[in-house]
Parts: sequence; structure tokens; C-alpha cells
Amino acid sequence: MGEELLYVTFAAIISALIFDFVNGFHDAANAIATVVGSRILKPLHAVTISAITNFVGPFIFGTAVAATIGQGIIKPEFATTEVIFAGLVGAIVWNIITWYVGLPSSSSHALIGGLIGSALVSGGIQTVVLAGTIKTIVFMVVSPTMGFLVAFFLVLLLIFIFKKKRAQLVNRIFGKLQICSSIFFSLTHGANDGQKTMGVITALLITGGFLQTDEFTVPIWVIFSAALALGLGTFFGGWRIVKTMAFKLTDLRPYQGFCAETGGGVILAMMAWLGIPVSTTHAISGAIMGVGASRRLSAVRWGIGRRIIYAWIITIPASAVIAALTLVLFNFIFR
Repeated sequence: MGEELLYVTFAAIISALIFDFVNGFHDAANAIATVVGSRILKPLHAVTISAITNFVGPFIFGTAVAATIGQGIIKPEFATTEVIFAGLVGAIVWNIITWYVGLPSSSSHALIGGLIGSALVSGGIQTVVLAGTIKTIVFMVVSPTMGFLVAFFLVLLLIFIFKKKRAQLVNRIFGKLQICSSIFFSLTHGANDGQKTMGVITALLITGGFLQTDEFTVPIWVIFSAALALGLGTFFGGWRIVKTMAFKLTDLRPYQGFCAETGGGVILAMMAWLGIPVSTTHAISGAIMGVGASRRLSAVRWGIGRRIIYAWIITIPASAVIAALTLVLFNFIFR
């Protein structure tokens, strides 16, 4: 039994790192969409910078989100290796589906939905930490709204400050500043999304008895491996979603891209320090919509926006169903 547990734990950790890679692959659009959409950087240059900063992010912002994911979604006593493994499979499969159709859904909520789905099959509603789950669902709405508002008012402030300046000068200034805002957003993306996999791996180690700790402490090698997987995934990011985020949702000028990235990054930094797992996709999508709406409401292609919102709504239940079916199949085969 001990050897079997070792193998299953190892397989689950590998699955967690695969999820992290797919997370970076899937969410590369979040970090580079605006800087590519405003044509400040070529895609290869943007994604390279993003990959490096996604790797660095988790080392700067701590591991509060990791603790929330590891303990605050399903109760630790029900977080068996099989449950976590099935949850990861649900998240990975849903990410691949939404990547294929080019929808920027939330990898964070795919993971949370997957964990909830497999836990419900394992032990029913008692397995779920309702307070943590409700907080996550609430911020599924709050984070894009905050991103929208911060970016919207930041654009209006910059328009007021630079209204008498020539457009060429403004574009030149914010062309350089947008590189900085892209780096900032990528750091916060790495901090928030990278921590989720760290929380899962640490929970696996504790459940399997491979990590003895009174507090939920993430080992350094877990931080490093999860950050590396996320960075590599970002480097090999999916261009289907980049196209949706960078070119289809709204047209962006450099100062607008700066506002979107800054607005989204501020939200992610706040949430990372508070330990609240939010979606980087939600934050940057809301910020991009806020930037577009600052010109006029018709500047945002709301039809595309509705498709994105639909993907947000169905992500948790869809990944939960996939994870639940995975656990049922796993139990049927191995027990």
C-alpha cells in the first residue's frame, strides 16, 4: 500500500505540474494580450519577457494563495491523493477544451471546480469548505468588476492629463511605459496562478505523509518547480486566446494597454497578498473592457465579451463534472 501511495502521489504531482504548464500555456494571453494588441512588442519578445516574470512572481508575493487552495476549498481530511488527482485532470481537460475553441476561461476556477467535483463524489457536500468556496465565487464577479473600474478611471485620468499633448508623443511615452506595465502584470499573474499549483502539491505531500508540518508551509523546491512549469507554459503560450484578447475584444492604443495591464495587475497584487485566489483572466478581461468603454460603450465588442462571460460561468461546473467522472472511472478501475 505504501508503494502504491508513492506511485499515485508521484503521478498526481506530475499532473499538477502539467496543469501548471497548461495554465501558463492557456493564460499566456493574459500577460501579453495588451502589449501585443497595441503593437508595442512583437509576440515572441512579449512572451519571452512574460515567461521570465511569471517565473519570478511567486518568489516576490509569498504563498498565501497556495495555503487557501491547499486548505480552503476542500477539507484537508478529505483531500486524498485520488481526489486531488481527479481534480487536476478535470482542470487540465477543461483548459484544453477552452484553449481549442479560443475562449479565455479561468484556469484558477477550472482547478477549483475540479477539486470540488472530485471531493463531492468522494464524500459529499461535507468535504467542501463552504466559506472558501463562496469567497472564490464572490470574487469571480468582484475581480473583473474591480479591473473594469480601475482601468476605466485610470484611462480617464490620463486623458485629462495628456489632453493637450500630441498623439505621437503620448504613444511614444506609453509605448515604453506599457512594457513596464506588462512586466508588472506578468509578475502578479505568476504570483497568483503559480501559487495554486504550489498549494495542490503541498497538500499532496501532506496527505501522503511525505511532508510533516504543523503549518501549511510550501517547500522551496515546490515553489521553484511550479514557477518553472508556469514560466515554460507561458513561453509556449496558445495564440488562439491571444488573438481573442488582443485583437477581437477591443482596439488598444499604448496608453490604453498600459491602463489595462496596470488595472489588472493592481487587482492581482492585492489578492495575492490577501491570499484570495482570483482569476487573472477575469481581472485582465474586465480591465480591457473598462479601457474600451472609456472611449464609448460601442468600442467594446460585447458579443465577444458575452462569450467570455459564458465561459466564466460554466467553468466551475464543467471542470467539476469532468473531475467527478474521472474519480468514478479511477475507482472502478483500481478498486
